[in-house]
Amino acid sequence: MDDEVEVNQALQKIAKGTGMVFVGSVISMFFGFLSRAVIARYFTTSEYGVFNLALTVLNIGLVFATLGFPSALPREVAFYKEKQPSQLCELISTALLITTLNSTFWVIILILEAENIAQIFNEEKLILALRVMILALPFASLTGLIVSISRGFGRVRENIYFKSVFFSSLFFIFILFGTLLKLSVTFIFSAYVLAQAFTFLALAFDVWKIKLFEFRISLNLKIGKEIVAFSLPLMLTGVLGYIMNWTDTLMLGYYKSSEVVGIYNAATPLARLLPMFLSSVAFIYMPIASSLYAQGKVKELKRVYQILTKWVFLLTLPFFTIIFIFPETSINFTFGNKYAGASQVLQILALGFMFHTFLGLNGLSLIVIGAPRLNLIGDLFAAIFNVFFNVLLIPNYGIIGASIATAISYFVANVFRSFWLYKKTGIHPFSWNYVKLLLISFVVLGCLKALNLRVNNVWYIVLILVLFLGVYFLLVLLSKSIDKEDIELLVIVKEKLKKTLLRESDNH
Repeated sequence: MDDEVEVNQALQKIAKGTGMVFVGSVISMFFGFLSRAVIARYFTTSEYGVFNLALTVLNIGLVFATLGFPSALPREVAFYKEKQPSQLCELISTALLITTLNSTFWVIILILEAENIAQIFNEEKLILALRVMILALPFASLTGLIVSISRGFGRVRENIYFKSVFFSSLFFIFILFGTLLKLSVTFIFSAYVLAQAFTFLALAFDVWKIKLFEFRISLNLKIGKEIVAFSLPLMLTGVLGYIMNWTDTLMLGYYKSSEVVGIYNAATPLARLLPMFLSSVAFIYMPIASSLYAQGKVKELKRVYQILTKWVFLLTLPFFTIIFIFPETSINFTFGNKYAGASQVLQILALGFMFHTFLGLNGLSLIVIGAPRLNLIGDLFAAIFNVFFNVLLIPNYGIIGASIATAISYFVANVFRSFWLYKKTGIHPFSWNYVKLLLISFVVLGCLKALNLRVNNVWYIVLILVLFLGVYFLLVLLSKSIDKEDIELLVIVKEKLKKTLLRESDNH
């Protein structure tokens, strides 16, 4: 009975925080989607490709600039707050100062090397794009760091309001303004920098105003060495993650052209929507799972893992159904007819990201049990597979080859993580009710795919989706695949959303 109470309490905490993080993620993805759609429609496929190449280089630079601190600080801040509160301010100041200096160093390096990077992709327009967009690196680094510090204090507000909502909506407003005035693509590069700068300034002012922590110019070498040593494996894991995420874009730019990159990147944002529920749960899951594991409650942790994985799969399924069954319509509706060539790419990438989703939070769970090196090894294998298959497939198969390589890398990484998580703890996502859900999903999706529906009207797709979900959930109920914890989780989410809506209406 105590085990059941422990599981319910953990699920309640995760549900309450996940709802807020998910709303922020949806808003961020919505505006991010609109921004990409406007850029893709208003500018040429080549210009859209240059923007994506510059953004890819910037994101890789961000990993090196932050040294893995965003992944390490939530744990370190919580630890110092509990064990060494007198040194907490020094920890935060040291991390902020190291990140500021390191990100400035990488800005200088990347600006100086912009011409050489552009030559690799045989794209002269990339020089200007890099030299402008790389100026966003210090602002993006410090924003991510402050959000990770606030996460260490058990807060989600800074992540939602600033990193998710403020930046994405501001960037979209800038883009809309630029396209209405018919400005050149250079304005988009500048708009990205301005959006990152204003986001950092607004976040810093808010943190100073609420006195979450003090901004000091202080460097404690001992703490600095400790946090860098702890963070470097996480940074390397982040680098490998970016290799998995962006090798396809970089190699398409190398082997093909910026135009091909532009077409390919009409599919990737849609496919990357699929893990949004998983990411929302992840933000809250880690500290709660760590607490359970620290208390030796592996059985309860396993149950929480299984319930969450099942719900993430259920929530992701409608989005997967739309983009997998109707890829061409999804791309045409979002980015326009000139990107229709990416429809098969979207299907392949969707399978890769859905596989990542249905196995659950295996990577975070390895960190929870103190085995982050296994993540590093798994991602290394996946990155090697990704590079190998990109080199093998892109010259002959172009964007199709790139998408196959990415899907394979996600399959390899997730199988590796899940295998070691099970071997070390016995934790896996496959409860009997989850297996029944999966079997029903495969059968119903297979039948829908076999119908080979050619639908171009979005409203018809919505109607088909409603019918599909109606049949699906009827079969789920008939198969008795819903657990008692599932019902309790629904009630918690409903109450949390109700309170949030009432609070918002009161504020207005």
